[in-house]
Amino acid sequence: MIYISEEQSAALVTHELAYDAVCRALVAAGSQHSRIFPAVLGRAHQADNTFSVKSGSMEGLVGVKVGSFWSGNPARGLPRHNSSIMLLDQDTGRLAAVIEAGRVNAYRTAACDAVAADHLARAQSRVLAIFGAGNQATFEVQALARIRPIDTVLVVARPSPRRDAFIANLRATGLEARAALPEEAVRAADIVVTATPSRAPLFEAGWVRPGTHVASMGSDAPGKQELPTELFAHARLFCDLVAQSVQIGDFQHIRPQIDSGALMVTPIGAVIEKQAPARRSDGEITVFDSSGISLQDLCMADALIRAQAAQH
Repeated sequence: MIYISEEQSAALVTHELAYDAVCRALVAAGSQHSRIFPAVLGRAHQADNTFSVKSGSMEGLVGVKVGSFWSGNPARGLPRHNSSIMLLDQDTGRLAAVIEAGRVNAYRTAACDAVAADHLARAQSRVLAIFGAGNQATFEVQALARIRPIDTVLVVARPSPRRDAFIANLRATGLEARAALPEEAVRAADIVVTATPSRAPLFEAGWVRPGTHVASMGSDAPGKQELPTELFAHARLFCDLVAQSVQIGDFQHIRPQIDSGALMVTPIGAVIEKQAPARRSDGEITVFDSSGISLQDLCMADALIRAQAAQH
């Protein structure tokens, strides 16, 4: 059995590796040979400690990812979020690999945002508005700055030492970064990304100007919501997996309209494969809802195993 520790996987992962692995997963999600099973959400004895189990199979890979959020971990010097990926042997069902993937998961989530933006955001997008200043926000900015000429980052988050440190770190990389109020940030942005645990819309639909690309990255459980539903009727809608998006993603709040056909949602994998159009004009508003699918984790695990093998 292959075992890759947290330290080893963190040393192996890169934004390039994650982008390629996630691209492979999003395309596979549309294949008749792939299966993605409903996410299982759970709580520990202490109610604010939660976990999720996402499982799936595709050609050559089968397995499960367990993601956890333990609220008290910072007091122990540990991150709140952790992740472990387990691959099964396709012939025997026994464990083939275990990869500790806490940091890897942040790369994987940001890569999904980048893949979608690479197909949907305007080529000259320079101003990024990001809601949230937590651990994930850093990876989102890095991943997007790889594929678009981002030079300005407007950070929407409550005043805190963490927010200030986040902005300082972005400035240290050469980006013009500053705190902004929601309306100011959204009105100025070419790309809007939400990476929060919000349960209510973070901004108003009327603030989004034509040509903006919007991505919801934090809605991954029932009741979570980052985007205003009023926006969806005036935008083209995309997601990683429609069946999951309407259950735990931001599109859960417009499920009746999607089920009735009043609103159409396109899997981003179909865009990658050129089975559906990407951005059609500079004035079009595009919305991407990412709730995170198991195939991303399986492909990340496979890519890490290959990267480790290449070192030996």
